[in-house]
Amino acid sequence: MKTLFMFPMFVQIFADMKTNTTTQTGDGKDLSAEMKTYYSDYLIDLAEPELVHDQFGQKHPIPKNGGKTIEFRQYDPLPEMTTALTEGVTPDGQSLNVKKLEATVKQYGGYVTLSDLLMLTAIDNNLVQATKLIASQAGRTLDTITREIINAGTIAQYADGSVSARADLAGGSDTESQNNYLTVDAIKKAVRTLEAQDAPKINGYYVGIIHPNVKYDLMKDPDWKTPHEYVDTANVYKNEIGELYGVRFVQSSRAKVWAKAGKNYKTGTASGGVITPKANDRDVYSTLILADDAYGITDISGGGLQHIVKQLGSAGSGDPLDQRATVGWKATKTAEILVQQYMVRIETTASA
Repeated sequence: MKTLFMFPMFVQIFADMKTNTTTQTGDGKDLSAEMKTYYSDYLIDLAEPELVHDQFGQKHPIPKNGGKTIEFRQYDPLPEMTTALTEGVTPDGQSLNVKKLEATVKQYGGYVTLSDLLMLTAIDNNLVQATKLIASQAGRTLDTITREIINAGTIAQYADGSVSARADLAGGSDTESQNNYLTVDAIKKAVRTLEAQDAPKINGYYVGIIHPNVKYDLMKDPDWKTPHEYVDTANVYKNEIGELYGVRFVQSSRAKVWAKAGKNYKTGTASGGVITPKANDRDVYSTLILADDAYGITDISGGGLQHIVKQLGSAGSGDPLDQRATVGWKATKTAEILVQQYMVRIETTASA
């Protein structure tokens, strides 16, 4: 992340609307080009830590004047060449088989309104504080969009495979074998599925995106390694919490959750010493196990995420008394699964 320095010229942006901190345009006042660049970079730097689901996708820039679709490309592997070469004979060349996957990009955004009275009386720099808030909103929004798309993958594994549907996943039982929590065996089976497809690893490992409520069930395993136990401690992912059985896990509180989609023994009914779990009463969590090139995303840099400031009076007749300024963000975003076989969605309940 870039180191940011808050010089006095930035702190005073809204302090006096009559000074030269703005440039006059045909429609009203606006930030200078230098300040626009500064705050756009600031917005992206603040939003990036929220983009946990984005960090393992192929990043594609927003196409300039390319319409509302973006093209992702998937290359088929080349076949093995088991025929021996003949001396002096040049073999036939091969063609790359490229599949084009198109996705429709959409725009998202939000803004906050700052009153002239607030800007006159507030102690804090309103632009800085507003930018922090909208950056968090933008990051969380864009992360959720990617999350929803990649959690729609077709390869689902329910716990360790002992049940075959989300509704059958259970938790809350005093008998451990009745619970469908995340286990090492479930991770091993997901890894086996990826390895059977020759799914490429990311820097030698697969990656798992895990919810905080689920990580506890996995971290109890004695083979769990925290990042400070790695041989290479320099290249740690954002929000990385540990490694187990060839999978490096990153934590996200926004990992996919299906509220009350599973069964709950704690609220079940007892009859003859047997408890029947209550249906639709326990949360089900997604743990995504990802290979390289499993999905693609649009990049937030290069115009993918914009910082937009409208100062007092910029609305013209819509703000005749110069009472309102706005600070907002706008993003162009999409994501697309490129290879279904390169991701496994493990669904479980959690002991938490």
